[in-house]
Amino acid sequence: MMSPKVRVCTQKDIGGIVETIRRSFQDVAERFGLTQENAPRHPSNCTVEWIQKEMDRGVTYFVIENENYVVGCVAVELANSVVCYLERLAVLPDMRQRGFGKALVEHVFSEAKLLGAHYVNIGIIADHTELKNWYKRIGFVEGESKVFPNLPFRVTFMSYEVEQS
Repeated sequence: MMSPKVRVCTQKDIGGIVETIRRSFQDVAERFGLTQENAPRHPSNCTVEWIQKEMDRGVTYFVIENENYVVGCVAVELANSVVCYLERLAVLPDMRQRGFGKALVEHVFSEAKLLGAHYVNIGIIADHTELKNWYKRIGFVEGESKVFPNLPFRVTFMSYEVEQS
């Protein structure tokens, strides 16, 4: 029986977050031919230093645990007074299709609401159709796609409107 718990991360969690992100994005890197050379900032290449720098500038990480075992994580960054970024959503490959990712995204929605944000935005690989459709089922709306000179793929931006009470 699943008894997931989402909790905020601290400095002591950084190593586990890095491992979770790297393992969770490895299949994406393989599928799209992403390497340290052509996509050094792809999450499959995540380092302790990345997470430390992000936490130092105010990005909040959360993990989801099932039976005291970390199965996924996500980060939230308040970009401005109305927008939060959902970043580094990661669920271990053998733990997918069990609702952990959706639970993490819903937690981000709650955090965004607490922060007073009206939108949660994300950028994903434009050709990652299954992921794009998954976000649409949760309620995200597809926006523009853009080419960045430092990335070997197009990025599609998606947005979710947070209900304020």
